[in-house]
Amino acid sequence: MRILIVTDAWRPQVNGVVRTLTETIRELQSFGHEVEMITPQSFATLPCPTYPDIRLSLFPYRKVARLIAAYQPEAIHIATEGPLGLAARRYCLRNGQAFTTAYHTRFPEYIHARTRLPLSISYAWMRRFHNASSAIMAPTQSIVDALAARGFNKVVLWSRGVDTELFSPGPRDRLDESEPPRFVYIGRVAVEKNIEAFLKLDLPGSKWVVGDGPLLAKLKKHYPEVHFAGIFPQAELVRFYRAADVFVFPSLTDTFGLVLLEAMACGTPVAAFPVAGPLDVVGDSGAGVLRDDLRQACLEAMQLDRQHVRAVAERFSWQAAARQFEHHLRPNASHPAPEANIRAFDHPQ
Repeated sequence: MRILIVTDAWRPQVNGVVRTLTETIRELQSFGHEVEMITPQSFATLPCPTYPDIRLSLFPYRKVARLIAAYQPEAIHIATEGPLGLAARRYCLRNGQAFTTAYHTRFPEYIHARTRLPLSISYAWMRRFHNASSAIMAPTQSIVDALAARGFNKVVLWSRGVDTELFSPGPRDRLDESEPPRFVYIGRVAVEKNIEAFLKLDLPGSKWVVGDGPLLAKLKKHYPEVHFAGIFPQAELVRFYRAADVFVFPSLTDTFGLVLLEAMACGTPVAAFPVAGPLDVVGDSGAGVLRDDLRQACLEAMQLDRQHVRAVAERFSWQAAARQFEHHLRPNASHPAPEANIRAFDHPQ
C-alpha cells in the first residue's frame, strides 16, 4: 500500500509526535508498505509564535496538492493540525479523497495555558478539523472517550510503544557529585508541561531537568539549585533515565507521554498525577505512583522494584501500535482492529 503521511511536526524537532511517526514509518516499511511524507522540510517556514522551535509552512496548498496528486497515495494520514495538515485536508475534501487524522496533542489546553482562550472555542475548531476524517486516531482509551464526549466522531485507539533494546536497564551513572536520590524530568521545557509543580517540591537529593524549550531561561533563574542538563540526542537520554531514582512527570495535559515508557523500560519508576496518560500507561501496574500529592508520589516511587518496572514496559510494542495504525487506514475493513498493547489501568488506591 502507498501511504502518505502529512505532518507539521518533523525533524529536527524532538518530541513525541516526531518519535511516534518515526517508529510507525519504520514498522510500516517492515510490513512491506511504501511510505511517503510531506513535512516542513520542503517548504519555506517561519517560527511559531511563543514556540520558535516549531516551524510553520508558508502558503503550502499548491505544493501540497501537487505532491499528493503526483504520488497518488492509496491512504492519506494527516498527523497534525498545522498549515500542512490544513492544506492536505483541503485537497482531500476538494477531491473526494478519504483521509485519517491523529489527535497527538491537547492543543486547546496548550493554547489556553498561553493565551487563556476558552477551551470551547479551540475544541470547536478541532472538531471541525478532525470530524471530516474517516477515523481520528487517539493514543489512549481515556483520550478516545474524552474526545467522543466532546463530539468528535469515529475516534479510534492507536497506541504507542517503546524501543526496549535502546531503553534498557544498565549502569547507573552518578551524573554529578550530589548524593541520591535523583529525581529526573525529561521533555520539553514549556508551560504546558507544568514543570514547576515538580521544581517547587521539597525533596531529598537532587532534581534534574533534561530538555529545552521556551521556559528554560526563566526556570534556570528561579530554581538555581536544579540541574538543567540541556538537550540530548535520544540515544544519550538513556544515561539520565537509568541514573534517575524516580522519573517525575508533572504534566496534566499530555495525551500519552512516551517518556513514561522510556523511563520504565530503563527500570526507573514514575511519579505523576492521576490524569490521562499516566493513568493509561502506569495506572495500578506497580511501575509508578500516581497521586494528587506529587511529593508523596515521588517518595513512594523510590520503593518500587526496578525489575518489575522494566517488565511492565515490555508490554508495549511499536509493532502492535503500527498494526493498529495500518488497520485504521482501511476504513471499510471488516476485521476488528488489532488488540491494543496497553490497557486502561485503574486509579491506584
